Amino acid sequence: MEDVPKLTITIDIRPEVQAELARQAAAQGRGVEAYVASLLEEAVRRPAGSDRLSQDRLETTLRDMAEFSHKIPTLPDEALTRESLYRDHY
Repeated sequence: MEDVPKLTITIDIRPEVQAELARQAAAQGRGVEAYVASLLEEAVRRPAGSDRLSQDRLETTLRDMAEFSHKIPTLPDEALTRESLYRDHY
């Protein structure tokens, strides 16, 4: 394997994103730079669009859900009123 030169990238990110990256890195016991580098490496390895649900998979999932929908009990209309949904907020 040939040596690939190291690439240094400087990016501007919002402070809240920086804080979240630092939090996630610390949770894994890693430095922010190493953590962000691993995120980039994962993103590059993932095929484009792989995080999207394919049309076939979506249709299969919906069909599977519909197969047992007759077992889901019908809710009374009162269950979906504003008062019922926000009962704890009044």
